[in-house]
Amino acid sequence: MNVKIMNNRQRILKSLQSDDFTKIINKGKWFEENAAVYAKEIGENIFLLFVILKDKEPDDIQAFIAHFDCFESIGIKEPIQIMFYLSVNENEDLHYFEKYLTVCE
Repeated sequence: MNVKIMNNRQRILKSLQSDDFTKIINKGKWFEENAAVYAKEIGENIFLLFVILKDKEPDDIQAFIAHFDCFESIGIKEPIQIMFYLSVNENEDLHYFEKYLTVCE
């Protein structure tokens, strides 16, 4: 994996840990075991989720915009609806996701 992608992934992780994201304890089966899940409410019961799969090499980052019945059901139940999904594997994926978020703001 090239250095630019690694730096962008590290930037995402640092942002998740310092911004308005809450780390979710994964107690369900919808996310893989050992996945780190970060969530932020962006609308009424609509959440921006970042899921970091630690068992992959390198860490796989998945981004979702999903509708849950409440914040507490994240990591326990499957979402009611997935509105957006992106697996961040390439630098272009990060660029696309940043553009999408800018349009939504």
